[in-house]
Amino acid sequence: EVQLVESGGGLVQTGGSLRLSCTASGFRFDDYAIGWFRQAPGKEREGVSCVGRSNGRTYYADPVKDRFTISSDNAKNTMYLQMNSLKPEDTAVYFCAVGRTCTSRMHTIVIEGVYRWGQGTQVTVSS
Repeated sequence: EVQLVESGGGLVQTGGSLRLSCTASGFRFDDYAIGWFRQAPGKEREGVSCVGRSNGRTYYADPVKDRFTISSDNAKNTMYLQMNSLKPEDTAVYFCAVGRTCTSRMHTIVIEGVYRWGQGTQVTVSS
């Protein structure tokens, strides 16, 4: 089955850290742009970070710059999102995705031609 499966979400206090993982099965994601998105209650889904495969560039949304780090391990077919110095406003369901290209437009992270979304993992940051 072709899918992305996330893990690593949970409850953490302000200032804490979490590492999200997203493992692909049924396909190799190293041919795709990869990225993370999040959706807070009552808000639209927003891009957090992505990496383009053609140019290798990494993009971060302004609210998470210098706190979050995206990475991948092609041997494990897994991408990660290391989240440090977490804030209550980071509370959301986090989704991984792979697609054709990744870019930032007007400070908005975009993955074009999304091939697969993960099911989402809840991150809750308590104040």
